[in-house]
Amino acid sequence: MVRRFSIVFILIGALFLFGACQHEILDITDIIDNGNGNPNPNPCDSNIVYFQKDILPILNSNCAMSGCHDGITAKEGVVLNSYANVMATGKVAPYYPNSSKIYKAISETNPKDIMPPAPKSKLTPAQIALVAKWINQGAKDITCNSAGNCDTTNITYAGTISRIVNTYCVGCHSGATPGAGILLNSYSGVAGIAASGRLVGSIKGLAAYKAMPVGSKLDDCKIKQIQKWVDAGYPNN
Repeated sequence: MVRRFSIVFILIGALFLFGACQHEILDITDIIDNGNGNPNPNPCDSNIVYFQKDILPILNSNCAMSGCHDGITAKEGVVLNSYANVMATGKVAPYYPNSSKIYKAISETNPKDIMPPAPKSKLTPAQIALVAKWINQGAKDITCNSAGNCDTTNITYAGTISRIVNTYCVGCHSGATPGAGILLNSYSGVAGIAASGRLVGSIKGLAAYKAMPVGSKLDDCKIKQIQKWVDAGYPNN
């Protein structure tokens, strides 16, 4: 009789522990929740450079444009509008930035050889470093879901908006001949377009506006951040 009760208590204890383990699994799922009640199976890692999210926007804004390295012009046979074309024509050597033609072109110190060429602005040190980091990580075409990493609680021009604009827009909208005559390399330029409604209209691809950025669309997080900044009266802080 004592042995029978012992077995029963052991079974009850096992079931209790199993239930507790199941509960912990659900808690782990909650950690990668994307904010709308659904798990995010592929969150972005801040230590990884993603081609579609981080690198292609820089190339589209500064290199893959008419007269340079878009699919039609293909200057010197180089096309930089997709991963396949970048790898095939940019002569990228995974893990070796200094052996990669594309990196040597953007980090060149000779004004006659640097890309993008004058009068376009050269890439910022941060952008050049990001391309180098991507190549050092193997120049892979990996993606992530940034939904769970979106911060819309502390949107500032200097910390948030200018970084987005510098990555996705300034390449076309700067210099002596900015696209559509629009300069976006300063707060006043960005604020002016925001006030006109063209900034939000373009990044959302609304019918009355030309969709921007050309060649790539901002992810939902960046659109939310810009919308919140505009709704707040586009403050300069």
